[in-house]
Amino acid sequence: MGERKVTVAAEVGLHARPAATFVQRAMKAPMDITVAKASGGKPPVNAKSILGILALDVRQGETVVIKADGEGAEEILDELAEIAGTP
Repeated sequence: MGERKVTVAAEVGLHARPAATFVQRAMKAPMDITVAKASGGKPPVNAKSILGILALDVRQGETVVIKADGEGAEEILDELAEIAGTP
């Protein structure tokens, strides 16, 4: 299983437009992808669910862990990490 730890750089965190872009890209992947706060507290959510991503309440400067398993997972993880880490 591949994994990326990313510090969210956007001022709004992983909300609204960044979350929508993140979910749209995740939905194109054939495998299951999860996202969780690195600090714990809440269980991982489906990266293909906009409600799940918004429920994590990820703010600027917080670190998330993105996990995926399957063919092409590393490429997808790189793309999702770039989206989450873009200011």
